[in-house]
Amino acid sequence: MTTLPVGYESYWMLSAAGAPYPPLPPDGRIEVDVAVVGGGIAGLSVAWELARAGRGVAVLESDRLAAGVTGHTTAKLSALHGLTYSWLRAHRGAEPARHYALSQQGAVDHVAAVSEQLGVDCELERVPAHTYVESADHMDEVRAEAEAAAEAGLPASFVTETGLPFRVRAAVRVENQAQFHPRKYLLALADDIRRHGGLLYERTRVVGLDEGDPCRLDTENGGEVVARDVVVATHYPVFDRALMFSRLEPRRELVISALLPEDEDPGGTYLCPERGTRSVRTAPYPFGEGRRLLIVTGEKFTPGMPGIGSVGARYERLAAWTYERFPNARLAHRWATQDNETTDRVPYIGRFHAATQHVHVAAGFGGWGMSAGVLAGQLLAAQLTGESPPPWARLYDPVRLRPREAPALLRLQSAVARRFVGDRLRPSHVDSVDEIPPGTGAIVRVQGRRCAVHRTTEGELRAVSPRCTHLGCLVRFNDAESAWECPCHGSRFGTDGSVIQGPATRPLERRDLGEG
Repeated sequence: MTTLPVGYESYWMLSAAGAPYPPLPPDGRIEVDVAVVGGGIAGLSVAWELARAGRGVAVLESDRLAAGVTGHTTAKLSALHGLTYSWLRAHRGAEPARHYALSQQGAVDHVAAVSEQLGVDCELERVPAHTYVESADHMDEVRAEAEAAAEAGLPASFVTETGLPFRVRAAVRVENQAQFHPRKYLLALADDIRRHGGLLYERTRVVGLDEGDPCRLDTENGGEVVARDVVVATHYPVFDRALMFSRLEPRRELVISALLPEDEDPGGTYLCPERGTRSVRTAPYPFGEGRRLLIVTGEKFTPGMPGIGSVGARYERLAAWTYERFPNARLAHRWATQDNETTDRVPYIGRFHAATQHVHVAAGFGGWGMSAGVLAGQLLAAQLTGESPPPWARLYDPVRLRPREAPALLRLQSAVARRFVGDRLRPSHVDSVDEIPPGTGAIVRVQGRRCAVHRTTEGELRAVSPRCTHLGCLVRFNDAESAWECPCHGSRFGTDGSVIQGPATRPLERRDLGEG
C-alpha cells in the first residue's frame, strides 16, 4: 500500500495564507452598485474589473476569499480543455469553436497582463499544454482535436513525443499556455479591489435574494445588501429560480502533490482523458533547492458516490500511478476539488434567467475554472457597465437551451431521480450505530427515523439529519475527507452538519440519538 500524506491540505492554501477580511456586521446594511456573491476566481475577477471601471462593488464570501474550489484547483491556465474543440465543431459548428478558443486564450493572456500591471509575483509560467493518450485506440480522436483546435485559432499541433517520462501514443500540443499560483494572484486582486473602494466580506453567507429594483441580498447573520445588480458566482448557484440544478452535474476530483527533482520537470501541463483522467503539471517549490512540486489530479466521481472502492482507495490508486510514472517523486500533500459540468460542455455566464435584467451568474466551468472564471469577469463587467459585449458572449448565454442538450439533461435528471427515490427505499445503510467504526459515518435508522451518524476517532457520536437542505436528497459519507456529501447536486457538509459547499445554504439539522 502506498503511504499517503496524513492531512488534507491544499498547497495553495498552505503557501499563501492571506490576511483575513471582516464579515458583514450582524444586522448591517450596505448599498452598492453591484453585489458579488462568491469570492473565488469568478467573483473576484468580475469585482476587480468593476472596481477598476469605477463601480461601487461588494464581494460576499461565505468562507475565506479564494479558499473554496479556487483554493483547491490544480491552477492550469489553458485554452486546451481535453477534447473540447472536436466536440464543439461537431455539435455546435466551427464558429462557436472559434469563439470558445478566442475567449479562453484571451483569459490566459489577461491573467498575464494583469499580473504584470499589478506587479504580482504569482509564479506565472508560460508553458505548452497537452492532451495525450497512451492507447492506440484513441489516436484518431487526438488527431481530430489537434485539427479542430488549430482551425479554431489556437497554436495547436499533433505530436507523438512529449516531455513526460513515459511513452504516449499521441498528443495535442498548444503553445503559449500557462500555470500559476491562484491564491497569490487573487489575493493581489482583492487588495487592488479594496484600494479602488471595493468592499470585501468573508464569513458572510448569503441566504436570500429579492430580485426587486433594486435587488436585495439577505445574509445568515441578519445583514442586508442593496444593489442595482447582483452576480451569483458561488460555483454552483445557491438560488434555484433558474433551475440550473437540472443542467449542472457535480464532479469531485482528487489531487496529490509530490516533490520532484527539478531536472525531471516534464515542461508543460498534461491531461489524459483515459482511465478516470490523469492530469499533470509542476510548480515552483521555494522550500527546497533543486526541486519542483509535481501536481497530479484524477479519479473523478460524483460527490457521495465514489464508485469502485472508497475515496481513500481512489487516493491510493492516484498515488500508485504517480510513483509508477515518476519513481523519484515523494508525496507531500493531498486534497480534493470539485466542479460542475453543463449539459452542453460550455459554461453559463450572463443573465441568470430570461426574466431578469439585474441578476447574473457564472457557473458550470467543467474543471477549467481558471480561464473560465477570468473570462466571466471580463464578460459580466462588460454587460454591467454597458460596454459592447465581446463577439463570443452569446456562446456562454445561460438562457440557451438547445434540442441537442435534451438527452444529456434527461440522463442527468434520471440519475438524480434514481438517487432521490432509491435511497428512501433502502431500509438503512447500517443496522445500528454500534456498527460504525471510529473515524467513519453511515446512515442508520434510530428509533424510527434516519440519522447521518459519524463516530469520531475518540468514539464520540455526532448525528444530523441525512436530508440535504438544498432539495432533500440523502447525503452519503466521504470516508477520506470526513464529510457528508449530496450525490444529487454536490452540496457538502461537515460532520456537525455545517455547510462546506453549496448549493445548500442551511446546515443539516442536528439530532439527539437519545430521542425518538
